[in-house]
Amino acid sequence: MEIDLETLKPADCYKLLASLVTPRPIAWITTIDGLGRVNAAPFSFFNVFGSNPPLVAFAPGNKEPARNGKAAEAKDTARNIRENGEFVIHLVPGELAQAMVATSASLSAGEDELASVGLTTTPSLKIAPPRILEAPIAIECKEHQTIEIGSNRLVIGIGLHLYAKDGLLDENNYHVNQKDWTPIGRMGAPDWYTHTNDLFEIERPD
Repeated sequence: MEIDLETLKPADCYKLLASLVTPRPIAWITTIDGLGRVNAAPFSFFNVFGSNPPLVAFAPGNKEPARNGKAAEAKDTARNIRENGEFVIHLVPGELAQAMVATSASLSAGEDELASVGLTTTPSLKIAPPRILEAPIAIECKEHQTIEIGSNRLVIGIGLHLYAKDGLLDENNYHVNQKDWTPIGRMGAPDWYTHTNDLFEIERPD
């Protein structure tokens, strides 16, 4: 089977790519708007892309596509980052999966997604948006650049500060206690996810 991606409808292209390029890590992102109101939303078009400086990137789509000559409306996360250039990325363990998915609901701007699922925030150290207190991993980030290609938007950020739940990292060498760190991953659209606790190890050659 062969598919010409250049002529495929964007919705079908998304369905294929999002279902085949898996599993993907999930960035559960908090931002604040101009009034200081917290927004939380998950994105699975996300990964880490460098360490000098610590580089992350994710792709927040639009709320709705452009229609009748009107420009597409950016999601709250993208709009907030455009306004203040800061965000926090959280990684998602299995016990927070339901809450994470619930925060993907389309709520009115300024409505508190985290309060609606019983989660709390705590202040960040270097940036204004707070982090989710219950999340075991959080990375404070500042926007480096946002690139728009067609109807895609790629936010590139630099990590400034990392929080890790006690016991997940070796304090001497920063190795992860892998058996205790098994975040969920994103699978096929629209509703599939995977656990990552079925681990195996392959030693790298010298």
